[in-house]
Amino acid sequence: MAKVHPLSISKTDDASTASTSSCSNNKYVTSKRETFTIWMKSLVMQGKGCTAFDENGEIVYRIDNYDAKHSNEVYLMDLRGKLLFTVCEKKMCFFPSWKGYKNNGANKPLFQVRKSCRSILGKKGFAYKVTMRSDGSCYRLEGLNGKSSEFRITDSNGGVVAETKRKQSSSGVVLGDDVFTLVVEPHVDHSFIMALVTVYGLIRHQI
Repeated sequence: MAKVHPLSISKTDDASTASTSSCSNNKYVTSKRETFTIWMKSLVMQGKGCTAFDENGEIVYRIDNYDAKHSNEVYLMDLRGKLLFTVCEKKMCFFPSWKGYKNNGANKPLFQVRKSCRSILGKKGFAYKVTMRSDGSCYRLEGLNGKSSEFRITDSNGGVVAETKRKQSSSGVVLGDDVFTLVVEPHVDHSFIMALVTVYGLIRHQI
């Protein structure tokens, strides 16, 4: 399978990044609600992948997959190709799971996503549990109104941290199910939310 390898961060860059981590983190966390347009396509020959635009129409995140088949490892990058997350799909006992790694995946995973008991038991809708390795805290990724193209992400207290809905044009026309609006609540790392959107794309075999 052909893979697109984004820009790697050298050890020198790692040291520099570590010393300015608070500044770099602020880039992805803001004090206001952020809205993105997500297109489940790559701008590279409109192949499989994902492109995220901010409210000004600027590209802020992208995933490019040159392989026409479903990928089991994808790279979430910023516009310039800087690697933010590596997301890998694993299959154990017929139940897939997804692990998210910061940067190139050389360290232990930051989070893991598994199907919730509700989905395994065949109840209507889809729901996945997101477990953070650092502190064991959890999030939920669940469908809205039985529509797999719309979902929300909630924290361990049930509070909504992000939500997606089908994109509508200015005239009210609903666009295809591969284009949606992502709303991220204040003080939430939207690069992490995009990593979960990446998992969603893998679940639906859109990436």
